Amino acid sequence: MRHQESAACAPKPALPRLMFRGVLCLAIAVLAACSTPAPRKRQPTFKESHSSLADEPARAPNAVGTANDVLFRAIALVGTPYRWGGNTPDGGFDCSGLVDYIYRNAAGLMLPRTSRDMSVMNGVKVKSMTDLASGDLVFFASSGGISHVGVYVGKGRFVHAPNSGGTVRLDDIDGPYWRDHFAYGKRLLD
Repeated sequence: MRHQESAACAPKPALPRLMFRGVLCLAIAVLAACSTPAPRKRQPTFKESHSSLADEPARAPNAVGTANDVLFRAIALVGTPYRWGGNTPDGGFDCSGLVDYIYRNAAGLMLPRTSRDMSVMNGVKVKSMTDLASGDLVFFASSGGISHVGVYVGKGRFVHAPNSGGTVRLDDIDGPYWRDHFAYGKRLLD
């Protein structure tokens, strides 16, 4: 009988109580974490997130209606896949294929096939980024001469098909790479 009394009087194991306390602490920690507002990401200032040319006055060529058609067509193609030699929205675009497609469909102008050939076309040469007008072609050079072309949309931004594996996109013309490789603009819409 003594054995039964000792078993009845023996303290209950502490493990279930410790587990209950652990689960309770974990639940409180989870609930506390859910009620704490997430830290806010610092929003970039206007100057950090946009081209320094964004404050420049908007410029348009004499053919404002045609320039608007070019801009709408260019912006509508943002997100189209890049494809070397491509010249349609369904097949993708390389840089010169994109520019030719935009001008052919929005302005009725047939452009040469390569950025280098486009760069020597007749048109007003615009040497400074601050003098670019919406709809101007913008050319970029590497060590071998003109190697890239896009369409200036205004406020320091241009649409282009930059590289393999990418898509047509809108970039700051005075961003780190583009600023250093900008050659000139060409105004075809006057």
